[in-house]
Amino acid sequence: MSTVKDAISQAVDRLADELETLSKKIHDNPELAYQEVKACAWLSEFLGKQGFKVEQGVGGVETAFRATIETGEGPTVAILCEYDALPGIGHACGHNVIAASGAGAGAALAAVKGQLPEGRVQVIGTPAEEGGGGKIKLIKAGVFKDVDAAMMIHGFDRTLLHQDLLGIARATLEFTGKASHASADPWEGVNALDACVQTYNAVSMLRQQVRPDCRIHGIITSGGAAANIIPEYASAVFYVRAPSIDAMWDLYRRVIACAEGAAMASGCELQVTQHDSVYEPMKSSRVLLDLFKANMTTVGLKEGEPIPDRKGSSDVGNVSQVLPTIQPMIGIAPEGMAIHTRDFADAAVKPPARQGMVAAAKTMAMTTFDLLAEPAELKKAKNEFAAAKD
Repeated sequence: MSTVKDAISQAVDRLADELETLSKKIHDNPELAYQEVKACAWLSEFLGKQGFKVEQGVGGVETAFRATIETGEGPTVAILCEYDALPGIGHACGHNVIAASGAGAGAALAAVKGQLPEGRVQVIGTPAEEGGGGKIKLIKAGVFKDVDAAMMIHGFDRTLLHQDLLGIARATLEFTGKASHASADPWEGVNALDACVQTYNAVSMLRQQVRPDCRIHGIITSGGAAANIIPEYASAVFYVRAPSIDAMWDLYRRVIACAEGAAMASGCELQVTQHDSVYEPMKSSRVLLDLFKANMTTVGLKEGEPIPDRKGSSDVGNVSQVLPTIQPMIGIAPEGMAIHTRDFADAAVKPPARQGMVAAAKTMAMTTFDLLAEPAELKKAKNEFAAAKD
């Protein structure tokens, strides 16, 4: 086994320059959710050259793909890629590194295909993580139906074997009032912006009464057409996060109640639109994490100090609710640097990002090999998953 893992490591090293070029191309051409045409094509082309059978548009999602190598009957292990960017600030979440790491892990396994146990390796391109719920669409379309275990990494300011992910529900709030001249006839108007601001302030006060592991945040997306017109329309978007599904929906209802109260107080009509992309909390497989940890040590990755208060959300949480899944965090930026910042976007193409990408590709490939080579470990992971659902 160590001989095969040595070969995996050497394959990643040989591909490192090409993977870095791929990462930088994706970084320099940021594409938003479901618009990742270039990134999807570049990743598909790269994996095709490594010997994968590549299917584009899987699950009815144009910018999703599935690349497969098969060595016979056996389990299917999936390595996931993300490659969408953020509005305005590009790859400030480092998805370019996620994509290149996943592709690199797959390529390394293709390089040792003749030494792989029977089974299937799939590299699945999952678009629209930043709010679009690409993985949710792929789950519903059956793309993960025959997958036995899945993994991916996420760039961070330190390496962590596991970081909790919160569930998240989103809502658009639209307030309708009545326009009027703001100076000559203000009493004839019904101010939709007042309702929006009142909602924002009520939610701000609500934060004092929620548990510290929950999050509420939002923006006003429309506040009126002109200062001398009482706004007849205003809107806001709010995200509600919590560590469990029940807590998330309870908090969501409280946020909606803030909006309902503001609408009533201001005399406005309220339209609430719940977004389809509800992200579920992360349920990491301890068995997969133990395998990943052993391989992480082999390639020289060291865990940093845990930071339990820095919690985000991702649709990989939804995958973790249907099959054994992990998403370790890999250090690609200076410790203490926040994600979703311009600084983090810059760091995602610096030398530490390359180092993290290479180490992550090696570790995922080795962990995938372990799952194919040791059926007992995969069975343990599936039993653990089934027990957690009971």
